[in-house]
Amino acid sequence: MRRNILPISFLIALLLSALPLVLEPSLSFAGQIKAMSPAPQPEAWWMERHERTVARIRQGHIDLLFIGDSITQGWEEDGRPVWNAFYRHRHAANLGYNGDQTDNVLWRLQHGELDGITPKLAVVMIGTNNATRREDPPEETAAGIQAILATLRTRLPETKILLLAVFPRGLSADDPLRRMNNAVNERLPAFADQRQVFFLNLNRRFLDDNGRLSEEMMPDALHPSERGYRVWAEGMEDTIRKLLGE
Repeated sequence: MRRNILPISFLIALLLSALPLVLEPSLSFAGQIKAMSPAPQPEAWWMERHERTVARIRQGHIDLLFIGDSITQGWEEDGRPVWNAFYRHRHAANLGYNGDQTDNVLWRLQHGELDGITPKLAVVMIGTNNATRREDPPEETAAGIQAILATLRTRLPETKILLLAVFPRGLSADDPLRRMNNAVNERLPAFADQRQVFFLNLNRRFLDDNGRLSEEMMPDALHPSERGYRVWAEGMEDTIRKLLGE
């Protein structure tokens, strides 16, 4: 009896085509957890910002990415002087969008915001809106963050990733949303392999000895002031220098 044997070249091609499905979350599984299921925000401004971002990405010459929500977008506002001092000369791009949850970030990363670039480092801080806008449980928010990391590792295999703990929010240590973010943060160190993905928790820098969030750092108990952005930048600087190979 003649046996049908597939050519080795075909088998290799089949295996390679399956890799993205292994490394990135499957649609069937992600669909069960909204934090892992890529989706855009519906507002017109959001898509306009995405289109501007993609246009910037197409220009290339990007060594450093900041990926996140309004806290990251704020580098363009209250954080602008600090950004100019620390990151402008490093060819940085801001991929922060007001109101973004993990699923919104996933959609952006899969629709052009990583195409054609090979940055040295991506800084990721996301998750605080999952707790408020949809009241995701911490394990689902953490799963969404893990999906973002998987997407970055798959699409930017030569890029190092600095994963930050979700910043503290609420004035006091017993604020329910602060506790929710802390529960997410407890899960994040396990995602760092110390080869491509690294974890850094800067939260103590924003708090006093009693765990209270200074209004000087974050006037609305969520978004940094210019002083808060400077504390953020200074807290990361040694790590960023090391990961950029400076």
